[in-house]
Amino acid sequence: MAHTKDRQYLLLISVHGLIRAHDLELGRDADTGGQTKYVVDLARALAERDDVGQVDLVTRRVVDPAVSDDYAAPIESLSDKARIVRIDAGPEEYIPKEQLWDHLDSFMDNLVNWLNEQPRMPDLVHSHYADAGYVGVRLANLLSVPLIHTGHSLGRDKRKRLLARGLSREEIEQTYNMERRIDAEEEVLANADLVITSTHNEIEEQYGLYNYYDPDRMAVIPPGTDLEQFHPPRAGETTAFADKLAPFLHQPDKPLILALSRPDERKNIATLIEAYGESQALQQAANLLIVAGNRDDIRDMDAGAQSVLTNILLLIDSYDLYGRVAIPKHHHADEVAEIYRLVAAGGGVFINPALTEPFGLTLLEAAASGLPVVATENGGPVDIIGNCRNGELVDPLDTAAITDALLRLLQDHDSWSRASHNGIEGVRRHYAWQAHAESYLARIRALPGKHHPIPRERPAARAIRYRDRAIFTDLDQNLVGHARGLRRFIEVIRANRKCVTFGIATGRRIDSALALMKKHGIPRPDVLISGLGTRIHYGQSLTEDDWWADHIDHDWNRQRVRRVLADLPGLQLQPAKEQSPFKVSYYFDPRKAPSLDEIIALLRQKELTANVISSFGQFLDIVPSRASKGQALRYVSQRLDIPLEHILVAGGSGADEDMMRGNTLAVVVGNRHHEELSQLVDQERIYFAEQPHALGLLEAIDHYDFFNACEVPLVDA
Repeated sequence: MAHTKDRQYLLLISVHGLIRAHDLELGRDADTGGQTKYVVDLARALAERDDVGQVDLVTRRVVDPAVSDDYAAPIESLSDKARIVRIDAGPEEYIPKEQLWDHLDSFMDNLVNWLNEQPRMPDLVHSHYADAGYVGVRLANLLSVPLIHTGHSLGRDKRKRLLARGLSREEIEQTYNMERRIDAEEEVLANADLVITSTHNEIEEQYGLYNYYDPDRMAVIPPGTDLEQFHPPRAGETTAFADKLAPFLHQPDKPLILALSRPDERKNIATLIEAYGESQALQQAANLLIVAGNRDDIRDMDAGAQSVLTNILLLIDSYDLYGRVAIPKHHHADEVAEIYRLVAAGGGVFINPALTEPFGLTLLEAAASGLPVVATENGGPVDIIGNCRNGELVDPLDTAAITDALLRLLQDHDSWSRASHNGIEGVRRHYAWQAHAESYLARIRALPGKHHPIPRERPAARAIRYRDRAIFTDLDQNLVGHARGLRRFIEVIRANRKCVTFGIATGRRIDSALALMKKHGIPRPDVLISGLGTRIHYGQSLTEDDWWADHIDHDWNRQRVRRVLADLPGLQLQPAKEQSPFKVSYYFDPRKAPSLDEIIALLRQKELTANVISSFGQFLDIVPSRASKGQALRYVSQRLDIPLEHILVAGGSGADEDMMRGNTLAVVVGNRHHEELSQLVDQERIYFAEQPHALGLLEAIDHYDFFNACEVPLVDA
């Protein structure tokens, strides 16, 4: 590892898809598209910089006989200073990104465990797509390092397009988990120090749909192209891929119109075939080559790809295009550059007819290979063709416009040559990875120096360091409420004081918590997290963690929160004794008040960065975005050096949820508030006790054999 203190350690996160250093399976499915290539190329390009010491690209580890063993390797080298790091999360098998949401907390916790074993912590976190954004917010907050984000595609824009296709909101939610995705995107936009986009269109047309839209924190840095891999054809060059086309074409020497994408309805290949099938001039001028992923048997593919490919074949048959359209079944990733050069050498044209294209990496590859392009006018191609002047933009639903643009380039040699030359030079000038890396690091250097990394010294008494496990519990729902159960629990804690750290995590203010503990004879804990994670105190002397108070003050504006919510019906401020500098607390009447989602949306529209916590159906608390019981617990875990896997957490209301997700051992006591924690029922590491209050906690201690073995379930570990 090339870590040095004067050179940056950059951590990139891209959770889903199949990511490896070689032979990327682009187009295998909807999750293995341009993003996987982007992050691999970005990691390599950044690692080439002298001012970068190490780049780690973190993704999910997959152990599945249905995919290559490459994806099971914990570490894979990309270059001398870059590597792929694979982290366990959820089931071992390969699953779609829409099914990953319940496993992202474990991904985060396992990543922190891995980072704790490294020589140093990263200087920044760069998340890619919404799922990585969810992880990135929590990791950057915990480590107090800058968060950079690249969305690649956005949920609000996708939902808008799906609704336009006639899908209902219920169908979209069931298939795509869209609400969780959009919530994660709003959260990351609220917390990110910098959002990197590929085009101006992304900023205006996609991010503009979000409440936390802030163009001042966004930068257009287009991705680069590997100019060693993608270059114009050389004199006398031949390619073996041409042999794969011969069985399809009656006149193989004609120029080729190339469409290359995964078999996705949004790529709009059907409209291209219709344009080609309806134009005799186009059929006379060129053959059509469609490279749409890889297939053995269409019937074995997922429903979306199966539908697209079936429709393609039906259209070819309908227009009787046999002998003029090639649609090979297989191609290797390293053949893509050869395909571009083959088409360029024959005077062909590349077309991207997608309904919308967030960026258009294939356009850059084609341009670098000397191919003129015709592309959709919706999205990234506007910037690319504007910069490179190497082709034409078209309405992707206008078959006549598509035909005219293709014919102009195919039939006018001067236009073809000019577009080809401009593309080669334009990509070199605007879209080289070296230029991307330079712009990227210049932006990073310009970020305000407002982050202070987590302290490494231990804050508590020496004895605590040698305790290898901890129990954290709320007061009101877990300990107080069953006197006999509480006495038994206190006896168990006292009998195991040498090996267990005892912690309380409560929504109460510290003075209220201490008074309640004294009333019920609860011993003073080793760690007291109060005010819903806004204050942390250690030991018998209640030494406050001042670093935590400074940390959560980030982007917090208590007075604005109060002003924004002041006139809402059904919200009444709780007494002054329940308020604090980092917590605004209300009584919540669900019969009169807006829904929780509406309150969150209102705060987002006012660009207020905060966590909204509902508990028992009658309390509403607003705290800083970096504060919550779960975030405070993970910080304490780091400082006390106690793995989350050795921490038993007890909860009974919605305020406890983020403590219980991820790698902690958790118990939901029998007297829980059912509705708020019902979504945790399917979580493997959460035990639902039959007994209430402290008896439920004791039941969980027995269930986990916590003191004798502290055995951690293997699921998500």
